Amino acid sequence: MAAKVQYDAVEVGQELPSADYQVRRVNLVMYAGASGDLNPIHWNERFAKQVGLPDVIAHGMFTMAQAGRYVTDWAGDPGAVVDYGVRFSAMVVVPDDDQGATITVSGVVEEKLEDKRVVIALTARSGDAKVLSRARAVVQLA
Repeated sequence: MAAKVQYDAVEVGQELPSADYQVRRVNLVMYAGASGDLNPIHWNERFAKQVGLPDVIAHGMFTMAQAGRYVTDWAGDPGAVVDYGVRFSAMVVVPDDDQGATITVSGVVEEKLEDKRVVIALTARSGDAKVLSRARAVVQLA
């Protein structure tokens, strides 16, 4: 894990380096088992296409979790996120190949609050689609 980010080292407007998260079908099957969301649109290509989807899609909460992971990795502390919310704006389509899909997450420091907290505005994309909107995390820094 990276060293904990210090509040005094962060400035409003600071861009955080982006990170890519690979998503393969096996990740969705594991997430389905862990979350209890066994909807076949997340693992069965035939079913997903029967209901009008282009292919299997990632769980929205799985996508949200990748952006949350991005924040905790940046902060250097898995317990640093004190508030977090997103809106789901597009699907992450996960083809059945060795590449799967990629979720690219980036962030910018939007605001510095009292008590060594910062607001991070997040952007998450898969392909050409912005998959999360209004994504914000309040992070407790060292």
